[in-house]
Amino acid sequence: MMRIPDYIGPMAMGLKMGVIVPGMDIVDLVFESVKRCHKDGFLNNGDIICVTESVVARAQNNYVTVEAVSGAIREKLKLSEDGTVGVVFPITSRNRFSMILGSIAEAVPRGKVIVQFSMPWDEVGNQTISPEFVETSGKELLTMDDIGDREFTHPITGMDYIRYYLDIINKAGARGEVILSNDPLAVLELGPDGVIAADIHTRARTKNAICCEHENCITLCELFNSGDVCSDWGLLGSNMSSGGRLKLAPRDGNTVVHRIQQRVRVELGVSVEVLIYGDGAYKDPTSGIYELADPSVTVATTSGLYGFRRGYKLKYLADTLHHQGKTPEEIEVILSCKKAEDLSESSMEREGTTPRPMEDILGSLADLVSGSADAGTPVVLVKNFLG
Repeated sequence: MMRIPDYIGPMAMGLKMGVIVPGMDIVDLVFESVKRCHKDGFLNNGDIICVTESVVARAQNNYVTVEAVSGAIREKLKLSEDGTVGVVFPITSRNRFSMILGSIAEAVPRGKVIVQFSMPWDEVGNQTISPEFVETSGKELLTMDDIGDREFTHPITGMDYIRYYLDIINKAGARGEVILSNDPLAVLELGPDGVIAADIHTRARTKNAICCEHENCITLCELFNSGDVCSDWGLLGSNMSSGGRLKLAPRDGNTVVHRIQQRVRVELGVSVEVLIYGDGAYKDPTSGIYELADPSVTVATTSGLYGFRRGYKLKYLADTLHHQGKTPEEIEVILSCKKAEDLSESSMEREGTTPRPMEDILGSLADLVSGSADAGTPVVLVKNFLG
């Protein structure tokens, strides 16, 4: 086993793997990757194996067709082919939502789809319309009549998502209408037969508000959340794939992480924790976009990662002790003793160290290492994190 020097703290290493396709055993693949680390002395007790959700779902062949989604929507909302469906607060994303919207439109091929965007941003920070235009208009509800011939392109992708989403609906044969309002009840004024609360993190609140006025409302979590092809989040967390299919988030994630953990322990004699992660929970400071388009950073984790990561404010303590005339050597001793203390959450030593769930920190770290552009490292090995 490799002994990491005392002067090295937490570290994360991306592990390169080959192409993973449906039908492969993801537990075997991850184990073989970790086994190489063990052979070269890079695996120790207390290490954490992080696996990106996309390769787990792909190996599981966890795909659903557009036709199946359309049928499920029509059945769930009891829609006729010439019905009207409202879609409230979708994010603006080609990868995450365009195929879902196409499926919704195909559920009512002779009907109508009303898309209600929040404004001026969606819930993950994508611009839906110019903030300056919203402010100048002075309106709480904007329609295509208000927008006219104006184009509002996303500052990063260059897409005009209002017109892009309308094109998707029209190509499916349905009629499209777009409104922008932060009031989830605005869509009800247009008389939809059924409503889909399409937001991610605020979906329960949005659905509850709509259901007070219109009982025929569902969230995307209520579609494909059970059965042979499913995920705990339903359609949320899904991604565009080829062949008219959507790739769902993994199913049975807890089974996967525990199988990996057990195999490493039995065959390699090493005790590790295992995590399946999605999008990291951080906000890009340049674009203002949140990365968290998945309902949760963590899909599944072994029990050793439950709880919060707490600590003490080293900078505050070092400044205080130095101000008291302590030498660097004395400060080192005091700080070492502080680590063993059970500090209360309100103590000054913890000021500024907000407790955060360990699995969210680790998932975000792993996502940054592996990268949304896919660096070919779907497994990330984290060392020296648990102390």
